[in-house]
Amino acid sequence: MKIEGSFNYFELSEEYRHIQQGIHRLAQEKIKPRATEIDEEAQYPFDILKILSAHGYIGANMPVQYGGAGLDMLSFCIIVEEISRVCASSSQVAVVQELGSLPIMIGGSESLKRRYLPDLASGKKIAAFALTEPNAGSDVKSLKTRAELDGDFYILNGQKMFISNGGVADVYSVFAQTEKGLSVFVVDSNTRGFEVGKLEKKMGIKGSPTAQLFFENCRIPAENLIGEEGEGWLIAMKTFDKSRPTVAAQALGIAQGAYDVALEYVKEREQFGQSISSFQGIQFMLADMATQIEAARGLVYRAASKVNELTSTGKNPELTRASSMAKMFASDTAMKVTTDAVQLLGGYGFIHEYRVERMMRDAKITQIYEGTNQIQRQIIARTILGGR
Repeated sequence: MKIEGSFNYFELSEEYRHIQQGIHRLAQEKIKPRATEIDEEAQYPFDILKILSAHGYIGANMPVQYGGAGLDMLSFCIIVEEISRVCASSSQVAVVQELGSLPIMIGGSESLKRRYLPDLASGKKIAAFALTEPNAGSDVKSLKTRAELDGDFYILNGQKMFISNGGVADVYSVFAQTEKGLSVFVVDSNTRGFEVGKLEKKMGIKGSPTAQLFFENCRIPAENLIGEEGEGWLIAMKTFDKSRPTVAAQALGIAQGAYDVALEYVKEREQFGQSISSFQGIQFMLADMATQIEAARGLVYRAASKVNELTSTGKNPELTRASSMAKMFASDTAMKVTTDAVQLLGGYGFIHEYRVERMMRDAKITQIYEGTNQIQRQIIARTILGGR
């Protein structure tokens, strides 16, 4: 079965096609009808979390021994792509769950994994990734939040901002400076001294809450340290290598969804006594959109495959470049394709009912979070130039 509207020149095995067909059907039937309402309500869609959890998509790429489905990164990217195709906010339910859980999967002790991953894999608990601060976004090493060792606890003080799932998460992977450098801790939402600040009012992905976080003398058990002191930078970079392909898949899905709407519209819309799809100017726009989407899909699936190689061999020097290329190109494509989709629909494109204006608003953030595209270009250049 070929998913309608998707070219899929990237050859998928029968196993991947089966995953694609399953999530496509679920997204079209259960998530698509909720997309506009989720955007308008600007509330975390707990019903979508329940649906995705029931079908095993929340813990899709978490290890089987901790309650996950044990699927690889390409499978997870396909899942994210199909959800994003109808609702970017709903895809955030899966994407941020993965992002918040990755530090535990990458560097957590066996005890931490067994304490937290089963509830995260089942969707019983929600995860978040807390790194960005008012004066430290792209410049991770400038973080000011600090954790001081005090016996069997760390005393955590500081502030975070722009944290996805802020306020709804039960478990936060929090980065802080320690005596030996940047470190990362698991912080439970019920920790005394932890407080959620204001929720941001945003242009897009409105169903994904974004909040400020405050930590005032929070006592964090020393056993909640992920890895060793000073390993936070390495864990963060390894996390981004694995999470950026999923953001790229999210952008890819948004682009494909906007293209779907635009293609259907131009086939049906008539002006001057003929379908506007017969006009060369329209055809050229469609050709560019389709080509950009397929190029992005190739980069996204390639980056996901590089993560899979990392899983099997333990290392892959090409992963960082592949992840950054996929994230950069797919998100730029999403912005271009959604903008063109709005243009193709004319005045209708500016109206909520036709969905593409929502997709355009949602697409913008993919060029910003998980490292801005300017940072991605810098990373790519450094890998080309041997790290200089």
